[in-house]
Amino acid sequence: MKYFLFIDESGDHGLTSLNPDYPVFLLCGIIVSELDYQQIRHSFNQIKTGLWGRKEVIFHSRDIRKCEKEFSILFDLEKKKWFYDHLNLLMVERPFTVIASAIRKIEYIRRFGRLSNDVYELALSFIIERSVFYLDALKMRDIELEIIIEKRGKKEDKRLEEHFQRLLARGTGYVPADRLKGYGIKIIFKSKLENTNGLQLADLVAYPAARYVIEPNRANPAFELIYPKFYRKNGKLYGLKIYP
Repeated sequence: MKYFLFIDESGDHGLTSLNPDYPVFLLCGIIVSELDYQQIRHSFNQIKTGLWGRKEVIFHSRDIRKCEKEFSILFDLEKKKWFYDHLNLLMVERPFTVIASAIRKIEYIRRFGRLSNDVYELALSFIIERSVFYLDALKMRDIELEIIIEKRGKKEDKRLEEHFQRLLARGTGYVPADRLKGYGIKIIFKSKLENTNGLQLADLVAYPAARYVIEPNRANPAFELIYPKFYRKNGKLYGLKIYP
């Protein structure tokens, strides 16, 4: 049985400059079986063809919120209601699990400094680690895990690939290397233009999760919708880590 782990980010992972309105970096993972992913793809394509008449529309959280590019169509309130009704139904009914890691950058810099370890790598290690816990709990044989990450640039992707190979060689703080290798984990980088619905789902989940980290007491209906999807173990929330 193959599982996918789609990963996207919200916010800038750099520590040299800070946006006071968005002082968080969040990495979001969506883990889903190959079979369940077919349902997700079908639902995405139903929305795309239902509203635009084609499957090539790429869902991007910012464009949707700002009603920009293809999403200028959402200025039509009737179409906007149709879109959100169907998107919310996808979020609730389709089977997937969320594992996310966030860094509160101001607090992180105060504790560790601006030249500390790459926060993207820190967040990725957590997501991979918890994904292994999730797969272990399934108690199934012959599971393979394919990690799919959006391309960021040759230099960034090369550095991330090197970090991933170090994880496979050494393991993480809680998962030894042999457990990682037991799932045949491999990593694939894909461009946003490849229209991968799993990456688009990760993007849509990442923003409300990051807003929750920034302002946990503020009304956040989108986060409330996805909150039940976060990975839990014995009733305890295991799928959201906030540093520091």
